[in-house]
Amino acid sequence: MIRYSKEHEWVRLDGTTATIGITDFAQSELGDITFVELPEVGAEFAKDDVLCVVESVKAASDIFAPVSGRVASVNTSLEDAPETVNNSAEDEGWICKIEGVDPADLQDLMDAEAYRAFCKS
Repeated sequence: MIRYSKEHEWVRLDGTTATIGITDFAQSELGDITFVELPEVGAEFAKDDVLCVVESVKAASDIFAPVSGRVASVNTSLEDAPETVNNSAEDEGWICKIEGVDPADLQDLMDAEAYRAFCKS
């Protein structure tokens, strides 16, 4: 199950561990990604906290935690290849995995159909 935030993050929940990244729509709006400032493993975030920063040729953008929890791992391949977010935003371009997630955190996030409609409005 993948859910989407109004800030253009996606979250895939597996048990109580969430994989998080930015959406394909977000990466296309940002343009060429040049740097991803990854969160620290072990750091704790509340829902809607700034999780990290993604820099592109157009702007630096805060990425917000769509759920609360502790960072279990980060996608270190983005340090050398931030463009992976452009090429595979919702798969290989994931940013981090957060554990200890309450599934209720996803209730106010959008499903794919609602997110597509949101992006068109």
